[in-house]
Amino acid sequence: MQGDKSKFAEQFINLIPHCQALGMKLTDIGDGVAEMELPYSEQIVGDPETGVLHGGAVSALMDTCCGAAAMSHPSSPSGTATIDLRIDYMRAATPGQAIRTRAECYHITRSVAFVRATAVDDDADQPVATATGAFTVERR
Repeated sequence: MQGDKSKFAEQFINLIPHCQALGMKLTDIGDGVAEMELPYSEQIVGDPETGVLHGGAVSALMDTCCGAAAMSHPSSPSGTATIDLRIDYMRAATPGQAIRTRAECYHITRSVAFVRATAVDDDADQPVATATGAFTVERR
């Protein structure tokens, strides 16, 4: 069953137009944990003078990765939607570097999945951003 959830989450992410437009890739998923990558692209730079990626692209990556983690949790029956997501930006991403996010669904109730995530570039010891969120658990 878990393999089916992971496959469903991966297929779902691959069909989301903004994920395709931003070049997001799901790199790992399973048992309430997901990892995704956003490659550096001049198309999504927020400040042309510095070359730093736009914060909205980082937000989209973190939101999508958190949703994938919620969907892949063993207690999650199917899809999800964001209820609340708080992102704390800790520093600017390094120009030219991809952003990687790891999200973990650490608690799930009958109707809400709780997720936390960290986004890093090549300096994994100094996060670019962290996130905490709540996502729906869709019961059929």
